[in-house]
Formats: sequence, structure tokens, C-alpha cells
Amino acid sequence: MINQEVKFCVKCVESNQRFLGSVTHEDKKDKFQRRTLFDENQVCSACLYYDYKKKINWDEREKELIEILDQYRSKDGYYDVLVPGSGGKDSRFVAHVLKEKYKMNPLTCTWAPHMYTDVGWRNYIQWVDSGYDNYFHKPDGKIHRLLTRLSFKNLLHPFQPFAQGQVYFPLRVALEKKIKLVIYGDSQAERGSGGNIHSYNNKFLNHSLYTYKNEEDLYYAGYSLKELEKFNIFKKDLIPYLPLKEKDFIGSNIQVLQLPYFINYNPQTNFYFAKEKTNFEVNPHGRSEGTYTKYASLDDKIDGLHHYTWFIKTGRGRATEDAALEIRNEIITREEGIALVKKYDGEFPKIFFKDILEYLDMDENEFNKTIDNFRPDHLWKKIGSKWELKHAVWK
Repeated sequence: MINQEVKFCVKCVESNQRFLGSVTHEDKKDKFQRRTLFDENQVCSACLYYDYKKKINWDEREKELIEILDQYRSKDGYYDVLVPGSGGKDSRFVAHVLKEKYKMNPLTCTWAPHMYTDVGWRNYIQWVDSGYDNYFHKPDGKIHRLLTRLSFKNLLHPFQPFAQGQVYFPLRVALEKKIKLVIYGDSQAERGSGGNIHSYNNKFLNHSLYTYKNEEDLYYAGYSLKELEKFNIFKKDLIPYLPLKEKDFIGSNIQVLQLPYFINYNPQTNFYFAKEKTNFEVNPHGRSEGTYTKYASLDDKIDGLHHYTWFIKTGRGRATEDAALEIRNEIITREEGIALVKKYDGEFPKIFFKDILEYLDMDENEFNKTIDNFRPDHLWKKIGSKWELKHAVWK
């Protein structure tokens, strides 16, 4: 059962309502039963990890990284590492460091957003043009659009089709291109979605995140493969969204790493790096809707809706996510974070709202009814015609 006693971390602004995602096949009906863990002192797992980070010998961790890279380094100039990314700050940092500092020969790969923003497209092109081969995939627009609509209606999770492709596509590229090492620039641990603190010492990601044993375990938009057939979506239409079969992945000897395990950095550092070294563009609107930052999740016109649905289902949104990270990185104080969350969390994504309605093939009335159907009773109350959070970090 979902924990209906709402708590907030005493060190940052994170809530115990933060779900750990619904990207993989195991989250069948998207009930969000797995949540960010809190210890007995009401400190979230991400803050515990940041305390742990202070004890890490980063010189030793970098030596570990170099030893691993040396095992996979190409002797004939062929690609020796795959870097999944959009051309944002994190993928730029990873690709640049691997190529320029560690002298690897990366192939980058990109799973296209639902609807590119202008700045997202420019950042993608500029990234590739700055010196990287790129394998780009845009899935069947008709299928992707229908999956997105179904995910929104059935799960209030319009980002699930994108997220599934984003997770599974790189492993298919690695398998096809015979690349044995995949490195990501994001960290589950730093966002509180990596499980317990003991899991933070696992340098390789668990293959269960992107493999499957039985087709009965595969769900898309909350529907099994058989159930999807009533929408004229068949297994052959879902090839780009399918995880690898466990036996195929294990037999491939592919290893998947998160660079933050080896190098101590934070999102703002990556932004400054990307801005200085690679002419990375920030949000032209000054900041992203629902938060105060301007340098993350800029690619997709649906980004704002994705974070807004977080807010509806969990009572914590994009500003909470950003403020929690910056508090942990000692960029802002908890008091400043609380004020920013109060000001920006849950802001409605109006800039691309018309594009979103058209993409989802629905009118505003259907959209609002769907949103309200997913407001948990323990988080929301209706006063007159307005909805109000029962619990907030500033209350």
C-alpha cells in the first residue's frame, strides 16, 4: 500500500511520496508502490548518499574508471563506448570527458522526444556537430502518439513511452554495434531512486532494469501486450520499446555504468561545463515551467506536462526535484529551497499546452477530467472550485 503519511526530508525538500519511476516492465499498472526511502531520523536516501559521498576517495574511484576503460579501449579505432543522450548538459559532459580526457572513441545515441522544442533541436544538432558520431532513432509517430495518449489516460504518465524507449534503445544499439560498454551521465542514487544505501556501491547497473524473462511481464501504458491489440498495437509495433531478453543481454557481456559513481560532479557543474566548452543553450523563456532552473529537460514540449503529472500524483514537482539536488550540492540552503518550491512547484505547463492537446488528441475538458481522476485523496482537497494540497514542505 502507498504510504499515506506524508513526510518531508529534514535536510532537503524531498517527500516520501516520490515514486521511483514507472519506466520498466515490472511497474505493470503504475501503482508507484516503490518510494524514496527515509531513515529513522527522517532523512531521505539521496541525502544519506550525499553524506556518504563525502567519505569517498574520488582519486581511487577515478583509477577504477580508468582500469575499466582500459579493458574496453579499442585497439583498431572502432567505437569502444556508447553514450546515450539528448545533447543536454549531462550527455555533453560524459561524451567530452570520455573522448578528450580518457581518449575513448564514443558513439552517441539519441531517442527522439515526442515533440522537439526549438532549443532542444538546436542543442542536439550542435552537440553532434561538435565532434560525435550519433545513432538517432525516432519511433513510428502514429504508435508513439497513441501510446502517449493511452499512458496519459490510463496512468497519468505521458512520458512513459519516451522513457521506455530511452532506457531500452541504447542497449539495442550496443548489441547491434557490438559495443560492450555503455556509460550514462545521470545517477539514480543522487535523486533518491537507487534503493538503499548499500546499492550505491554497485558500479554496474543491474541488468533487471532493461531485460525481461517472460512476455507476460511486459506492460505498456498499463496494458499487457495482448490487451494492446484492442488498440491495434501489436508486438511488431513495439520493437523499439522492448527490453532485451535476459539471456540475450547476459550473453552479450555488455556492461552499463553511471559516470557519477566514479566522478564527483553535480548538475550545475555540468551546466557550466557544457556552456563553456560546447555552447550549450539554456531555456529561452528564462526558466522552465514548474521550476526556477533553466538548463534541464529542455528537449521535449511534453517535459512540462510530465513534471506536472508528478505533482498531481505525488504532491511534489519539478521545483522540488531541482531544489533538493541543489541543497544536497550546497548551492542553496533548505530555507531557500522551501521558498522556491512554494513559488514554482506545480506551475501549469501553459507554453506548449495547445501542442500537447493536439498531440494527445483531446480537448481541454477531457484533459482536466483525466488530471483530476489521479489526485490522491490523501494529498488533495477541493475547496470550492479549486484544488489544494493537504501537505506541503512549507506548511
